[in-house]
Amino acid sequence: MPARLLPVLALSLVPLALAGRRPGADEVALRHAEAQAAEATLRHADARAQFATAPDTLAPLAPPGAPPDSFPAPDRPVAKITTDTWSNEKARDEAKEAERVLKLLGVTAGMSVADVGAGSGYYTVRLSRAVGPTGKVYAEDIIPRYLDKLGERVRLEGLSNVALALGEPHDPRLPAASLDLALMVHMYHEVEQPYGLLYNLARSLRPGARVAVIDLDKPTSSHGTPPALLRCELAAVGYRQIALHELGAGSGYLAVFEPPAYAAALPRPHDMRACAA
Repeated sequence: MPARLLPVLALSLVPLALAGRRPGADEVALRHAEAQAAEATLRHADARAQFATAPDTLAPLAPPGAPPDSFPAPDRPVAKITTDTWSNEKARDEAKEAERVLKLLGVTAGMSVADVGAGSGYYTVRLSRAVGPTGKVYAEDIIPRYLDKLGERVRLEGLSNVALALGEPHDPRLPAASLDLALMVHMYHEVEQPYGLLYNLARSLRPGARVAVIDLDKPTSSHGTPPALLRCELAAVGYRQIALHELGAGSGYLAVFEPPAYAAALPRPHDMRACAA
């Protein structure tokens, strides 16, 4: 029995001892079962501890998908998450980065889009305006304080079509069949479990949906992803690259992928093989 269960079990037997009665085997077994249930509750609390700083309004928007240990570990460095902002927004707008990206991706009114790894919300805000009141933007991140800060921005700017989504490194936890487009901007190299993320993301994509990645053509250890490595890792999960655009002005590239046509076409997690950097 785990050490932290012993006080629980001992306390449950105190009333019997005070009554001068020695507990029978059945009573001890019952108290042991109750203590095990308490341990399960503690384990559940431990598993959620990483989200302890999240406000009550922040939560995953879907049940958990396949667990991280189902997938191969990436065979390349994973960059650390260091900030919620990639670059100066004014400079990015002057370079017309978002304007060009949204045009290349054909983002229009009424679409449902996810900003995966939303950070400070540069794309969340611009996607919100592009899809309009009939569209939807899911701003997903795994760091509660980033989402909390972004939530304040969303409220101040009156973006009623934005929903905040607390994800996990291997699973964005987004609603099933909810997306026409998933966009990942300058964050793919920070994903601890890319195969799990892409596998669990697939269930959230509608027929005809696309996945788009913006990154720099640099080693992952230097906060970029070489396009060939990106293409290999997505192909390992069944995605096919359909476009690659150079964005210029230090913005990197935009790679666009289509997912498998249906869930059954996804490779099984234990059949996946990690791509070498």
